[in-house]
Amino acid sequence: MNTSGRMRRVLTGIAAVTTSALACAGLLVPSANAGPAPHPLINEVYGGGGNSGATLTHDFVELVNPTSETISLDGYVVEYYGATGNRGNRCTLSGSVGPGGHFLVQQAKGAGGTQALPTPDATCGANMSGTKGSVQLVGPDGTVVDLVGYGAAAKAEGKPTKALSNTTSAQRGGLEDTDDNSADFVIGTPSPMNSASTPAPSTPGTPDQTASPTPSGSATPTASETPTGQTSIADIQGTTDTSPMVGKVVTTTGVVTAVYPKGGFNGLYIQTPGSGGVAKTPTDASDGIFVHSAKAASAYTAGQCVVVSGEVSEFNGLTEINGTSVTETKGCADVKPVKLATLPRTDAQREAYESMLVEPQGTYTISNNYQLNQFGTVGLAFGTEPLYQGTEVARPGEDAKKVEDENRARSINLDDGASWNYQTNDEAKNSPLPYLSQDTPMRTGSHVGFTRPVIMDYRFGWNFQPTGMVSGAQSPHSPITTTNDRPAKAPSFDSDLKLASFNVLNYFTDLGKDEDGCKAYTDRTGTPVTANFCTVRGAYTREAFHDQQAKIVTAINGLDADVVALMEVENSASITYLPGQPRDKALAHLVDELNKAAGSQVWGYVASPTVVPPHEDVIRTAFIYRLDSVRPEGPSLILMDDAYANARQPLAQKFVAKDVRGSFVAVANHFKSKGSGEDDGTGQGKSNPSRTVQAQALIDWSAKEFAGEPVFLLGDFNAYGMEDPVMKIKDAGYTEVVEQLAPGASTFQYGGRLGSLDHIFANAAAMRMVSGAGVWDINADESIAMQYSRRNYNVTDFHTSGPWAASDHDPALVGITFPGASTPQPSETSSVEPSASVSTPPSGEPSVSPTASPATPSGAVSDEPSAAASVTPGTPAPSLTPVPSLPGGTPGTPSATPAGASASAHGTGTDDVSGDAAQAAVVPGGSADLPALPATGI
Repeated sequence: MNTSGRMRRVLTGIAAVTTSALACAGLLVPSANAGPAPHPLINEVYGGGGNSGATLTHDFVELVNPTSETISLDGYVVEYYGATGNRGNRCTLSGSVGPGGHFLVQQAKGAGGTQALPTPDATCGANMSGTKGSVQLVGPDGTVVDLVGYGAAAKAEGKPTKALSNTTSAQRGGLEDTDDNSADFVIGTPSPMNSASTPAPSTPGTPDQTASPTPSGSATPTASETPTGQTSIADIQGTTDTSPMVGKVVTTTGVVTAVYPKGGFNGLYIQTPGSGGVAKTPTDASDGIFVHSAKAASAYTAGQCVVVSGEVSEFNGLTEINGTSVTETKGCADVKPVKLATLPRTDAQREAYESMLVEPQGTYTISNNYQLNQFGTVGLAFGTEPLYQGTEVARPGEDAKKVEDENRARSINLDDGASWNYQTNDEAKNSPLPYLSQDTPMRTGSHVGFTRPVIMDYRFGWNFQPTGMVSGAQSPHSPITTTNDRPAKAPSFDSDLKLASFNVLNYFTDLGKDEDGCKAYTDRTGTPVTANFCTVRGAYTREAFHDQQAKIVTAINGLDADVVALMEVENSASITYLPGQPRDKALAHLVDELNKAAGSQVWGYVASPTVVPPHEDVIRTAFIYRLDSVRPEGPSLILMDDAYANARQPLAQKFVAKDVRGSFVAVANHFKSKGSGEDDGTGQGKSNPSRTVQAQALIDWSAKEFAGEPVFLLGDFNAYGMEDPVMKIKDAGYTEVVEQLAPGASTFQYGGRLGSLDHIFANAAAMRMVSGAGVWDINADESIAMQYSRRNYNVTDFHTSGPWAASDHDPALVGITFPGASTPQPSETSSVEPSASVSTPPSGEPSVSPTASPATPSGAVSDEPSAAASVTPGTPAPSLTPVPSLPGGTPGTPSATPAGASASAHGTGTDDVSGDAAQAAVVPGGSADLPALPATGI
């Protein structure tokens, strides 16, 4: 049922079970004498409150009344003991707890956590260990009535429970007390309950063992009659999204269809004997239900038949029975999965199958893999196409809403049979992520087929739940097959040149470890990986930077592009704690590494202009180019306009082809993000008004500065295909070339939807040169687990130096053919070469070898800049004179690298343009004009 509810671990009441039922094999009681105690018991113990990674702010001890009478707690004492047996705290209680009720004792508060406990019934001050210790309950007469030891505790009943963590507690699995903590308690996610959490109990009916159903033997199962004194699962579920029996104690019989002894579910699914195999209507009741009982999950397997007694509740939309008594019975008819020819589209249609065994038919497409790295969940879309952002394919408003409505109807999650958070749960961190490997990268857009039945499950949303926990890519419980459709090469075109746009996701050569006060995001061992809201935004350590850089270098060299516009490169002059750095320091280092990997001086960079904005972000746009293909004509220009006060200013450069007569202007852009600023309520994300104004400023500036020139506007515009900023640029006469020549291509994944935030726009003159366009989908479709920033977050090491997940944005490309050049005729479509047979990513070598060098790229990446060849600058062309001041006469700020200065083979943007024979002479030697890098950073 999909209404919010509260899980109860222990039945609040006592199920009456006949003597014959108690005698059945599989009853979950360790001995004939075990049973509910006549006094309060310790029900849950948690000592990780407020610690690192904890959600709850306080430690706690929870008591439960297992009897049918109210118990006074006056004079009872809760004592906490450290692992060595020394008492650390003693707290006297008062009040009472009703039959089956809970009593919450709040202990000490930690420094972390985000969620307070439910209102406590008593407040004490024990600073409990998160991993090992003991809690003792002493009666008014001084008698110890219960004792729980956890981890390496000196005091315990029998054996202590397993060690706890900051995200796990010890929870009593039933109302029996066998005086053996290891048998009576299970480890799970903390779920404190106070005296207000539980209603008064009621008495269930008595199971009639003689009325157990027998198999019908028919091809289409028919639900067996409900045994006398029991309630059918269909009656428990009801025909709405909430059970009509919440808070009541019931007894029912079902066939076990799925079990989860570990991973946090701590329970199993059962289904009415003889049911299934027949499609349901939205007004039908489901024949399946979840039974929450850690002991039952450990004791039973799929196919066994059980009698369950417990209280009905709703937990985050899932109807469940908290099974105090789970007993095996015999003679149940088999159940069959319902074959789902299509995905039920509405909540009501899915509700009729909640907790039942189903068998999805046809093809599903992966639409969301973002939570795979954290919760083991994969978003699926029914059919062969992924889901697109509403405003990617339709105008904001009703049209986009219709797209989203259809998206929701086609969506369902594939879960992993666990509630573990793989980022915070210690056991989960050391267990392999489900489904994911280099052979099965679970990319958005990849197709999935089901090979075995699953449970139609609701936990915060609709899921296909495997019938057992999936651990690793080759788990026997995995219900799917999928393909690896990583494209082996970047799109290729019949063109003279290729121009690309690539957001490189915070490439910073200055590191978090060198910035005072900079905190880090850490891996599962606590080792820093990336900077956590510092001035720098990239890697925290040299090792992490090396991982990041290796992937970026492989990806750029694999683009086989002649000019690449970059976004999110460190603006080294804006690193305030390292004043005086050249603006181009990080960019120069990247080019050094590209050339090392290429095996020769293949790449150059466009130097910053003399005048730069007085206030800039720590990330910037940039251009790099192949020295043998093009040369910059004149210095670069930066658009300095108040519209970009909250964004990165556009950078423009004119390029001239070396082998053919032709030129073009490229403008690199990075508009304001959707993550902050004004929300105008149009469904286009925050700061849509800012991006729209930026688009207009860009159009006006380009028309003024580059009149008559072929102009390409490219970069990260942070706007989807039908949003206002994109439409404004199109209305000014520009064509989005990827949209036109590679329809359906996308560069970004967010919220289970694909779309393009990155664009290449061509004005009319540039459009006449376009000979192809496309996207190399190496990043956005990948799981974030593949990024350098998540290395060693899981026991499986997903890192490679290949291009996959080098960033979170895919690079976009356009082919350029100059009129009259001796090249093949333009083609109307891009040629992208996907390879379903690729089983492992490249080991550092780009898929497309650089055309400028016969050397095979090695993929090797070093930590220090290399000596680079020098370029003798020429005279800047007068057509691209730097703008000396901001609008309104505000003076600009001189760049750290003056225009016209001698620079390395990265290029200065000031090559001589006095004739075709004028070429930049590459001479051996160092880069004298660039100061030595400081000791900090890489």
